[in-house]
Amino acid sequence: MKRPMILMTALMAFLLVMSIGFPALGADTIKIGVIGPMQFVQGKHHWNGALMAQDEINSAGGVKIGDRKFKIEVVKADSNEILSPTDASNAMELLITREKVNFVVGGFRTESVLAMQDVAMDYRTIFLGCGAATKKLCDRVGEDYDRYKYWFRITPFNDVFLVKTNFIHLATVGGIMRKAVGIEKPRVAIVGEKQAWVEGMVKASEATIPKLGLEIAGIWRPSQMATDVTAELSAIQRADAHIIFTIFSATVGVTFAKQIGDLQIPVAQVGINVEAQKEGFMEATGGKGNYVMTLNTYGPGVEYNELTKPFMDSYVKRFGEEPVYNAATRDAIHMLVECAKRAESLDSDNIVVELEKWDEKIPTGRLKFNKDHDPIWGPGYLTGLGVQWQDGKMVGVWPNHWKATPEAPEITYKGIKPYKLPPWFIQKYKK
Repeated sequence: MKRPMILMTALMAFLLVMSIGFPALGADTIKIGVIGPMQFVQGKHHWNGALMAQDEINSAGGVKIGDRKFKIEVVKADSNEILSPTDASNAMELLITREKVNFVVGGFRTESVLAMQDVAMDYRTIFLGCGAATKKLCDRVGEDYDRYKYWFRITPFNDVFLVKTNFIHLATVGGIMRKAVGIEKPRVAIVGEKQAWVEGMVKASEATIPKLGLEIAGIWRPSQMATDVTAELSAIQRADAHIIFTIFSATVGVTFAKQIGDLQIPVAQVGINVEAQKEGFMEATGGKGNYVMTLNTYGPGVEYNELTKPFMDSYVKRFGEEPVYNAATRDAIHMLVECAKRAESLDSDNIVVELEKWDEKIPTGRLKFNKDHDPIWGPGYLTGLGVQWQDGKMVGVWPNHWKATPEAPEITYKGIKPYKLPPWFIQKYKK
């Protein structure tokens, strides 16, 4: 009887020591929250990119920080931010307080990201944005560095540079119209969804479009979820517009493209249409999405550098579709891990120092931050793409022999093809 009792006592003592004196199983784990609208494509690609990073890092043996080895664990949080900023801030609070994440990546809708940003800053938690473009998010870093220094934007570049890139696309299409059909001063209808991130772009458009040798035909502001835009399209036709300059991040982008295609309205669509960045755009528009051009981050067959193709191939092989820009959560997590490694610390302040030094290639170009933690835009850094739907397929059409300034190098990424005007547009206007 004594021997079993001795063994039992020893076992209990061992378990007690293990529970008190040693770290629990899984303690050497870096937990990274992935927050986004998980019922929408943006959130789904946030999560896909994060899963890729987690698996790539862990399959390589994890990361060594100082003398300790860590695995990565990504934690999903549905922000519901397209519909509710309150839900978004609550989701961020739970990630940090209940899930005990070390860092957070993601975010999409500006109004919600502003609220989530404040929650993360309250807890001095690094938050790498992968979706919201409003410049104000990074302006806060310059205005109150000690509070907001834990915020960095990874993608997209800010709305000022988004609109600048779109003006380049607009001017390019206007030039093609002059050459192809002889319209000397194409008329532009500005159409932007009713959302905060659009306000600055509309104002900039009003000021800049006339300077591009184009005329403004009018401004229209449909709901982001509009399912019928025939009234807007009728007004745009009456205004004799040749180009619709779109500023869409939600499903209204499908509605516009489908109804323009149904009616074969003789206009070119140029600008931002996030729905047109998706591989399923043609199916969503019932096959009527041809000739839509949009700013994009990724394009099938287009390579910014030697990192682009391996990433695209891996993503498509794993998830069966092309990534949208929110999948840059992958790059964000790799950066966090590398900066923690360089800092030899998981302390947010130490990692911020390393993030501020970051100057490396990623699959979409070269990423370096300015003093407000915004990505630098321009030749040699991040430029984005112009993509167009041609014959049911997305192709890259910009930059094509582009020079930002007379002194700048000419840029044409591998895989870029010529832009095409809709044939019914040419038929109407060809002299």
